[in-house]
Amino acid sequence: MRKIIIDTDTGSDDAVAILMALRDPSVQVLAVTTVCGNVEMEQATVNAFRSIAAARTYVPPVYKGAYRPLMRDAVTAENVHGKDGMGDIGLPVPDMRPENEHAVSAILRLVKENPGEIEIVALGPVTNLALAIMMDPDTMKLTKHIYSMGSGGYGMGNVTSVAEFNVFVDAEAYKIMVESAVPKTLVGIDICWLPGAFFEEDEIEEIRREGPVSRFAMDCNETLIQYCLKTRGKRKLDLPDPYTMGVALWPEIVSEAHDCYCYVCTDHTPAYGQVIIDYRKFHAVDESRLETHAPNANVIKLVDTGLFKKRLRETLRMEE
Repeated sequence: MRKIIIDTDTGSDDAVAILMALRDPSVQVLAVTTVCGNVEMEQATVNAFRSIAAARTYVPPVYKGAYRPLMRDAVTAENVHGKDGMGDIGLPVPDMRPENEHAVSAILRLVKENPGEIEIVALGPVTNLALAIMMDPDTMKLTKHIYSMGSGGYGMGNVTSVAEFNVFVDAEAYKIMVESAVPKTLVGIDICWLPGAFFEEDEIEEIRREGPVSRFAMDCNETLIQYCLKTRGKRKLDLPDPYTMGVALWPEIVSEAHDCYCYVCTDHTPAYGQVIIDYRKFHAVDESRLETHAPNANVIKLVDTGLFKKRLRETLRMEE
């Protein structure tokens, strides 16, 4: 059985990704680690417990991590996910408590105890992972793989024209993670804008009727649905973190991906948080005149959105 750590700034789309992992029988979630991002870290921890309770399966240990980015003030996204990060629908707070161990220590310990087996699915800013890499790079090299929801992929950003939220919150951390020796896959926000990737209003209502877990997955995203109505003119839903979890859980949904050299911009304000994706086939000039770098990440370009939606709905309505 595959062993997974979920690192999350638990907002409403993170919640759906957590449900997916906890309800997939092929993986064991060894830990959930929390970080500031969509909401501040304490709220992200509460929301992780809400998501675990909603999954109706098992309760992995939860570890609190970084309260703030490495070098900058925190940036949050309550305007997208709600003041509580979960749609402001009055969800109860489960009677669960985090472990005393810090998230970074827990990540290093679990990787050391399971060399070559741990896969980390990073759904938010990667501050915890960067701290672990800086503290003990040799241990982190034993990580089997990191799947990160981060960057604009082959397209634009969603905070600035070039920067995606998770990278924009802590680009210094993302640079450390991308340049590390750990094998990694990046799922950009552009995946959510592929044809058929959005969940349209009729699909949202169908999923709501498919059972209590499915209803929770849609209800906690109500503020995000309203945000899409405001910005896109229709009640619809984009789910970047579930697409990232889907790439990790179900490789068959990946239609196209490329090994690329990725460079994270941290020192020029207009480009802060941009991840430049250097995919060699884009070059229309003599490559001998260009500076070349070995690939450091696999970047998803296309997914089968229909297959993803099918697998997601099956997982959410699966019998406990």
